[in-house]
Amino acid sequence: MIDILIVEDDKDLAELMTDFLREEGYVVSSTSDGGRAVELYAKYGARLVILDINLPDVNGFAVCSKLREAADTPILIVSARLDKEDKLNAFDLGADDYIEKPFDIDILIAKIKGIFKRKYQRSIITANGVSLNLADKTAIIDGEPVELTSKEFDLLALLIENQGKALKKEYLFNTIWGSDSDSELQTLHVHINRLRQKLGDDPKNAKRLLTVWGVGYKFV
Repeated sequence: MIDILIVEDDKDLAELMTDFLREEGYVVSSTSDGGRAVELYAKYGARLVILDINLPDVNGFAVCSKLREAADTPILIVSARLDKEDKLNAFDLGADDYIEKPFDIDILIAKIKGIFKRKYQRSIITANGVSLNLADKTAIIDGEPVELTSKEFDLLALLIENQGKALKKEYLFNTIWGSDSDSELQTLHVHINRLRQKLGDDPKNAKRLLTVWGVGYKFV
């Protein structure tokens, strides 16, 4: 999975952000094309998206809306548009923060670190009788410890972090196994079935891990 996906049509600015963020240890990819950004996200996933509004093809608002349909990945808008209406629109569409251009790169990096700390450094996540310890990858289900494989744990954690949202099969597979994996999509189905057994879910009447027909799966 990519740490940060930059969607910016200013080549010099995109390169500047990429260089600084890579120096901070992040895995970074960038594109100037809104449509391509959606494709990259669907294929590889991203822990954070830095998004410009004024793009040459699909504008940033449309990209923000599309990404927010897929998952709860943080979206940081970086734009020269200063109108209050633009900012409100961005937040209404699901953006997590909005930075005006020009900006101080140190401020941008500080905001990014803050987002990563809030979003990804929680040690325990819980939902519907399931508790996952992200530090040691242990699971407790209905008060009892349950052994999960590494992939089962990562898959369940991703679903719980996006609780209530239907995640596409391709997104789940590419995020957990990687788009370059030798595994096939059927691997996802096998792991979903195993998770349902460990969750005590009846596949025909699941209460936690649901199939969303034509889309993928969601945890409720």
